[in-house]
Formats: sequence, structure tokens, C-alpha cells
Amino acid sequence: MKKLLVTGSSGLIGSEVCQYFANQGWFIHGIDNNQRAVFFGPQGDTRWNQKRLESQIKGFVHHEIDIRDRAAILDIIYSLKPDAIVHTAAQPSHDLAASIPFDDFETNAVGTLNLLEATRQFAPEAPFIHMSTNKVYGDAPNQIPMIELATRWDYAELNYQYGIPESFSIDQSKHSIFGASKVAADIMVQEYGRYFGLQTCCLRGGCLTGPNHSGVELHGFLSYLVKCNLEGRTYQIFGYQGKQVRDNIHSFDVARLIDEFIKSPRCGEVYNLGGGKDNTCSILEAFDIVSSLTNKKMIFVYRDEHRQGDHKCYYSNLDKIKTHYPNWSITKDLEFIFSEIVAAWSDKLTLNQHHEICKSTS
Repeated sequence: MKKLLVTGSSGLIGSEVCQYFANQGWFIHGIDNNQRAVFFGPQGDTRWNQKRLESQIKGFVHHEIDIRDRAAILDIIYSLKPDAIVHTAAQPSHDLAASIPFDDFETNAVGTLNLLEATRQFAPEAPFIHMSTNKVYGDAPNQIPMIELATRWDYAELNYQYGIPESFSIDQSKHSIFGASKVAADIMVQEYGRYFGLQTCCLRGGCLTGPNHSGVELHGFLSYLVKCNLEGRTYQIFGYQGKQVRDNIHSFDVARLIDEFIKSPRCGEVYNLGGGKDNTCSILEAFDIVSSLTNKKMIFVYRDEHRQGDHKCYYSNLDKIKTHYPNWSITKDLEFIFSEIVAAWSDKLTLNQHHEICKSTS
């Protein structure tokens, strides 16, 4: 039986990948030390997802390892010799990174290097898939001429009518500290492919989402937005009139592309992976969609100050992916994504309320 090693296995993409490949008959090993709870506090805790994987995936093995621990990473890849590695672990917030630059860089850049070098030494035939980010482009997409519509920004140039391609420059722009650490990791993943011949790729994710996201204000756009709506919390819009646009891709479709790459790997590739133009929405449009599903008005405040390095409009051009992997396509549309997240948060909140009632009566 093939062995898959997944870092960040308790997170959104990591857990989806674990489940997807377990269903394909792989033996799954997950690396996660719940660092998200350290970064974001109790609301970012992912232990519930770890327990879910342990209960639902037969033979799932959890490894409590920090990817910054070079010796531990060398040891696990030496002993396991996985047939493929999917690296999703990261410090994921570009806002938080500025206050913890060493933790951010050591997790995102050095942790990735630890994994790459261990793979080169002990599992050189294993495809290595790295979850990168569209933040590697910095704020350069904001320099593209745009048009302002009633509820969103969009690109004015025909060259970008289907989104940002992989040929877009990552240089001479403001990335945020997070974006810079992810650039370092992205380039190293490419270099281990081109220089050492490892089968590597960087998936430059757009808005990755799904029902198993522990969404918080600093990371997890749709998940956190839905949670705010259901709980009656105030959502903060940061600049751009709330018209900033993102393309949203379900974690299942991310796992499907990873599967395609493992079946037919390449060396040092990069792919812009998002929902594409058809799965775009602005914050204002997201408010309307979630309110139509919950019948609850969105409560929000507007801060006329955008986040540093944030995109005014970003969606992924999927042409390269579809050329290299014609069997892959987006299968979960925006309506499905919103409905599923609303249902997941509704169930969680109902369960939490039940637990509180039980506590108060015991």
C-alpha cells in the first residue's frame, strides 16, 4: 500500500488531502502540532479535526512534529520513505506575520527547506507538492488597470480577463512579511525540482475554503464571514469599499489536482490554483450570498484602510493547469461552497450551544 505524508494534516487542505487519498487506498501519515492554535488562539484550534481524522481514517497515524524541527523531519522521512509528500503546514496569515517575523519565516521558509532536504536524501522519487499562495505576487496585481463596478473591482485589460497567469512577476512589489516567507519557500521548492531533479510543484492558492476550516479573522475569509453572520458578530471590512475580489476553490478540488500531479509529476512546476473567474465574489457579494442562505443580515463595520500587500482583485488563470492536467476541473461551484460552509458552522454552533446547556444544568 502506498504511503502519503501530509504536513498540516489537521488543517483545511491537509485534512481534505488525508481523506481523499485514504479513500483511494493510500496509507496516511499526518504531521501537525496544532500550531494554528498558537498563532490564532483557541478559535484556531484544530485538535477537533485531528480527532475526526483518527476516527474516520483506518490506520491513520498522527505525528506530533513541528516542521521547524530539522532532526525530527529527517527522521520521519528516513523511517517512513513516503511515496508522496503534500506540504500544507504554514503560518498562513499575512497580517499576523509582521508581529512574529521569525516564527513566520522559520515555519514557512525553513520548515519547507527541512522537508525538501529530507526528501532529497531519503525519498527522492516521491512527488513533493507544496501549498504556496497567490501572495507570492505581492501587490503587483493592483497595478493592473481596473474598473469599479457596483459591487466589485475587475480587471480592465483583456490580457487578464481570465485572471492572473503563472508568468506574472513576483518581483518589485510589496508582499507582506508572510508573502516574502512564502516566496522563499516557493522558490526553494522550484529549485529542488530544477537543480536536484525532484518532482516538485508549487500550488499558488487563491481563497482555499471548505467546511473543515477553522476560520478566524486573520485567516479563512469565507469560513470566518459565515461564522460572523450566524453568530451575529460584527465583520470588519478593510478598505477597497468591500469590493475586493477573490476566487474561491473547495478543498476537494485542491485534493483532486494534487492527485493528478502525483499520477503525472513534473519537476519544479508552479500552478495558480483557485476557483477561476466563475468562482469569484467580492466581500459585498459574499454578504448577500450568505444572508440569502441564513436569512440573517450581515453586521459589519468599514475601515478605510486596506491590509498591506492585499489584493484589490485577484483570481487565478487556470489555463496552464487545464493544459497539463486535462482531467482536472472545478467541480464545486460558489453556491455549493457557501451552502456547505453555512451547514457546517450551523452544526458546530448548535453542538456548542448544547454543550453549554449541559454544563449549566449539571
